[in-house]
Amino acid sequence: EWVKHDGSVATVGITDHAQDHLGEVVFVDLPETGGSVSQGSSFGAVESVKATSDINCPISGEIVEVNTKLTETPGLVNSSPYEDGWMIKVKPSSPSELESLMGSKEYTKFCEEEDSH
Repeated sequence: EWVKHDGSVATVGITDHAQDHLGEVVFVDLPETGGSVSQGSSFGAVESVKATSDINCPISGEIVEVNTKLTETPGLVNSSPYEDGWMIKVKPSSPSELESLMGSKEYTKFCEEEDSH
């Protein structure tokens, strides 16, 4: 999962690395706007031709927007994971959680290590 923090709202989605491992996404199950999420807990699921995977939220907060485009066009997760394929927007309740997340370089290194096993 990735987080892009912009002002008072953070956008959450799955990374290019994750969608690549999933394969073609055929269904996305997302929560309702107004609900809350906790860091590390599941907020939805992505179903691909290979498997169904839970989506875990990297931060805690209130869901302020859900990408409803994914209901009709789940393939956006594959074709545009960082732009059109975002999943939820969250108003963080614990901004300090953002500081504990990996940066993109750390994540790339982590993925390379995971893939080598």
